[in-house]
Amino acid sequence: MSGRARLAVCAMVATLSAACALLPLVEPIGWMFQAAALLGLVIVAGALARRVPLARPLTVAAQAVTGLLLLTLLFTRGQAVAGVLPGPDAFREFGQLLQEGASDVGRYAIPAPVTTGIRLLLVGGVLVIGLIVDALAVTYRSAAPAGLPLLALYSVAAGLAKDGAGWLWFLVAAAGYLLLLLAEGRDRLSRWGRVLGGGPTTAGRPYATGPVPPGGAAPAPIRTGRRIGALALGIALVVPAVLPSLSGGLLDMSGRGGAGSAGGTISAVNPLVSLQDSLNQPEDREVLNYRTTTPDTRDLYLRIVALDQFDGAAWKPSQRTVVDVPDQLPDPPGLAPDVDTTAVNTSVSAAQWYAQNWLPMPYPASRVDIPGRWRFEPEGRTLVGDRGQNTRGARYQVESLIVRPTARQLADAPRPRPALRREYTRVPGSLPPVVERTARQVTRGARSDYAKAVRLQDWFALRGGFTYNTEVRAGSGTRAIERFLQQKQGFCVHFAFSMAAMARTLGIPARVAVGFTPGGKRADGSYSVGLKDAHAWPEVYFEGVGWTRFEPTPSRGSVPDYTVTADAPDEADPGRAEPLPGRTAAPEPAPSTDGGTCPPDQRRVAECGALPQASGGGPADDGPAPGAVAAGALAALLVLLLPAVPLLWRIRSRARRLARSRAAPPGSAHSAAGFPRSSRPSSRPRDARAGGSGPLTGAAATGSAGAGSPPGGADPRPAVLGPWRELVDSGWDYGIVPDDALTPRKAAERIVRVGELTGPAAEAAHRVAGAVEQALYAPRPEVTPGLADDVRRVRTGLHAAASRAQRLRALLAPPSAVRLLWSVSARASALVGRLRTAAPGRSAAR
Repeated sequence: MSGRARLAVCAMVATLSAACALLPLVEPIGWMFQAAALLGLVIVAGALARRVPLARPLTVAAQAVTGLLLLTLLFTRGQAVAGVLPGPDAFREFGQLLQEGASDVGRYAIPAPVTTGIRLLLVGGVLVIGLIVDALAVTYRSAAPAGLPLLALYSVAAGLAKDGAGWLWFLVAAAGYLLLLLAEGRDRLSRWGRVLGGGPTTAGRPYATGPVPPGGAAPAPIRTGRRIGALALGIALVVPAVLPSLSGGLLDMSGRGGAGSAGGTISAVNPLVSLQDSLNQPEDREVLNYRTTTPDTRDLYLRIVALDQFDGAAWKPSQRTVVDVPDQLPDPPGLAPDVDTTAVNTSVSAAQWYAQNWLPMPYPASRVDIPGRWRFEPEGRTLVGDRGQNTRGARYQVESLIVRPTARQLADAPRPRPALRREYTRVPGSLPPVVERTARQVTRGARSDYAKAVRLQDWFALRGGFTYNTEVRAGSGTRAIERFLQQKQGFCVHFAFSMAAMARTLGIPARVAVGFTPGGKRADGSYSVGLKDAHAWPEVYFEGVGWTRFEPTPSRGSVPDYTVTADAPDEADPGRAEPLPGRTAAPEPAPSTDGGTCPPDQRRVAECGALPQASGGGPADDGPAPGAVAAGALAALLVLLLPAVPLLWRIRSRARRLARSRAAPPGSAHSAAGFPRSSRPSSRPRDARAGGSGPLTGAAATGSAGAGSPPGGADPRPAVLGPWRELVDSGWDYGIVPDDALTPRKAAERIVRVGELTGPAAEAAHRVAGAVEQALYAPRPEVTPGLADDVRRVRTGLHAAASRAQRLRALLAPPSAVRLLWSVSARASALVGRLRTAAPGRSAAR
């Protein structure tokens, strides 16, 4: 194995060794095998590029392109061109996945599930670090600085781990880096020769070769490598010690207290992001299974968290104080004793794959019996896992209340406390006026907050013309709400967020809850909650009742009884329609007739579609418009193609010039009397910028006295001057600047001499020059055949004699491409001149 091949393998091993520190953060670890396979292919691409050989920047670029194609094939194959070439759709999908991955990182407890977004971050990150390490250590032969990206990769893992990265992962990463330094040192020494010892000289043997003696000093490069390695390892030891340990989530920066602390704060997050990828799958996997003491489970929604903060970009939970879970939870806020309630006991079992750091349970819960490190947030009455605690395989019991207020109690509810009203009616200044205007139109004539809330619910669910559509992209920002009110298509996220925002504009305290609908009943009496039971719904606050559920989403969930009865005088809406089929007041779930074998995806479920993805409540908005994305992609494409313009122009001009020599009939004879006057020689050499054909004198460029084509005969000069100009520009591309003072014969001699042409290439250059002189000066000019082949022989000779830098410049940035700028400038000047000439005539006509 060659030295560079050994270095490349060691660079890959060092990168994967540092990446091992990420293994405790997520599970399963299958992403590591994908990263190793992709990194191996990128390393192989670099080895092949170095064997060509390509310039160092081109080698790195080839590896980067290979990595991009591999990531496209793995993550965005459905949006790519031909399944592998990344286009605008693929880049847009990459951006969406990166956004989802960053959002997922901030939500999951450690170990986090490997969602598609997190997998892209992991695999792509390892690929980028591996590319940098390979470029530094192998392509540029400087392994010591490669420790910096390896250190960055290890430091990320150490900072995100609950107790910092373990000593085992540090040893693995350090061993990988030391292996890389050792391979780089051996490669350097193998290129220098044998190591020269530092001992005294002897007669006839001024230097003693062989290994370094025990008391001697190591060569300077080895000592430098050791020092850099020791410094990098020292930094790797110090950096994890000063980085904070983040335990609540991968990016949870809140100061969450320990299990035994009396208080603390949490930054609430969207608990349903773990379902985001599964919601789009055809299989309705079971999330929860429960048994309950109530025979009527229509109102037994399993609530996870409430999104109570709306900043215009997204709905999200507020940062709240958490405490230890008390034996008896506090009474629900705002619930009066005269409201009818029923105590319910529910036993819940979570699936082994369902890892969520929020606990799904009925609302309002009065007692929760669950083992583990769980904390209680009093305002939202939710339980959240502490220090990596999640719901994976959890079994717990919940005592809760089913609250059944009457329409009269809701209609007669007094105004809520000023502080609560002020907090839960706050709307951002960016909210479009159409939201409040529509809310007031829908609730015109309603005299209580209850009547207004019912009007809003029925408008969304029955009378507003809205359609349930899970294909609409989720969004909770102000633009998404405005677009939803205009297009009237969406799923539970849109209905819940829009109704809550409209209620707030009317001064009604509102928030959005996310969780699960009750699910379906099995033959054994238990209830199964699947992925498609995920749901979002608005909650409205009424003093004396508390937070009350509403259901604006059509054909999903169950409408509460207190919103379909009209026992409150003067509050019933005479224009209200009867509930649509499927939205009855009492859709009692009947036992399955197939003995409980009905698969989850065939029973009636509260399918909700994809849930919000941004911090807490969905993406900040629906993202850029398709036109903006297309414009950005076009601009990026133009930027990428701009450096290729000289190359493409030279290829096109060469093809056109050489095609002329094939099109002209060889052996065409012409008399000397028919050349037009404009073709006669000038008294001074033509400048190349004026459109000349290269280093020709004026006579050679335009013709000679007395030479011309007969009337009606074909002009032979284009068939000769095209190859000649290509010959001159080829020399220019390889560093032979044209000299307009030379004749064709002298110019050819100069190209042969400076370009070091010999043999057939030199003869071909002289033949082309002779053909030019014959076509321009002979009394009866004839077209010499084979000029295109002669030009190619000259280009081949120039390429063989040029250095690698000259070859790259001739290919990617040919100097003769400046003729394109001259041509554009000349045409622009001519156009301006014609406009100026025509201007006086137009003025006179006016």
